[in-house]
Formats: sequence, structure tokens, C-alpha cells
Amino acid sequence: MKILLTNDDGIYAPGLHALYEIFRPYCEVHVVAPVLEMSAVGHAITLSSPLRVQKVDRNGSFYGYAVSGTPADCVKIAVKELLNPGPDIIVSGINAGRNVGMDILYSGTVSAATEGAFLGYPAIAVSLDCRVDPDFSLAAKVAKEVVEFVRKWGLSDGSALNVNVPALPASKIKGVRFARQGTARFEERFERRSDPRGNIYYWLCGETTVDDGDTDCDSALLKAGYITITPIHYDLTCLKELGRLNGLEPPKLPT
Repeated sequence: MKILLTNDDGIYAPGLHALYEIFRPYCEVHVVAPVLEMSAVGHAITLSSPLRVQKVDRNGSFYGYAVSGTPADCVKIAVKELLNPGPDIIVSGINAGRNVGMDILYSGTVSAATEGAFLGYPAIAVSLDCRVDPDFSLAAKVAKEVVEFVRKWGLSDGSALNVNVPALPASKIKGVRFARQGTARFEERFERRSDPRGNIYYWLCGETTVDDGDTDCDSALLKAGYITITPIHYDLTCLKELGRLNGLEPPKLPT
């Protein structure tokens, strides 16, 4: 099996290396990741400057390609230029911090997976619900199991899997649940500061979680101790609202 690994934390991130170590013994592993951290860039792609690709060694041997772009850029250039033929599956992660609810709209980790799905490849995004001193070993094993699941059962065209793992010992994880995306979000604020020259700048901070109150969504189940798997798709059409709008008279043409 040929596997493409990427992320949004950069090619030197320990979460990416944990995936590399878990898949290397039995897969043809290719690493193509941003040269720098690209967290929360969403599905951005680079249009106004060239993409620079550098070979990266680790422990004296070739490790992968570092790209001067976004996670979506990495997937695009990997499947169109660097790998021939393309991979059997794409795995993005392991992200340090959860990607649930509204997070997935901002997440570079998830966007790399949805870019892969858009290009026609099975893809998963993997995140660990821990930002401080994360231990990625269990999440890497989860990623391996999910890849085996996808190999056996496949995925619908254009869909990807968003996987979130609690920061708990294996013995305390309650199980694996398929879950819908909730609407959990961070209540953010800006801290006003000034630099040594008196210029004002603002720093986005504050991460108080605001949940939607439902118990069957990704954020609630993750908090309760379950590994969550959410199927996602790049088609953002709100079918409920489309149905309502189709029952109304559309706006008039300008005269």
C-alpha cells in the first residue's frame, strides 16, 4: 500500500513522525508536508508565489519533501508532481489539538484530507485532543486501524474521515463512535498590546469552549472519552435551506 502523509504542523512535527513510524514497516510511505507550521489556514492554496520543494533528511536518510505552502498545496503537488502514480490513501496529522465542531472549517489538518478527497483519493485526518506534551503513540495506532477499515470498506466518492482521539490511556477510552459534526466553537477574544515603539497590535487568544449541548456529536463524544470518526465532504450545500429557498420566489432580475 502506498500512503501519503501530510499535516499542518510542519514536516518536523512529532505527530507526523509518529504516523511515519507506525506505517513504515508495512507501507510505501511518502511524506509531503509544509516546511513551517500552517495551523488554522483552512483550505488556502498558494497562487501569488511559487511553491518551493526541498528534500528533508532525518537520522541520516531521506524522510520526505518540505513544501513552502499550505497543507492543501502539499497534497496537490504530491499527487500531481511528486508521486507517480498517486497514493492509495492520504493521512493528515497527527494534529496536536482536537478538530471538532466549527474547528474543521479552519483546520489545515482536515483541509489536507478534504483536498485529497476532492482529487479522488481516500483520505483521513487524525487529531489528538491534547496541546501540551502530547503522546501520539495511541493516536498513531488508531490511524493504522482506521486506514485498515477504509481499505476494507472504502469511502464514498468525495468523502474523507475526520478522526479525533481523546488524550487518555487506552484502558480508559470507552470505544469508537461514528459521529456527526457538531457546532462547538471557541469563544475568542483579542488582547490589545503595544510594541516598544508604541504601535498597537492585537493577539487572538482565549479558548473557552462553547458546545452546542447535543450528546451525539463529535465534541460531546470526544469529551466523554470516545474516539470519534466523522465523515465529511467538500460540498458545503445546506440542503435543508436549499429546499426552503426553492419554495420561494427568487430575487427579481435587475432592470
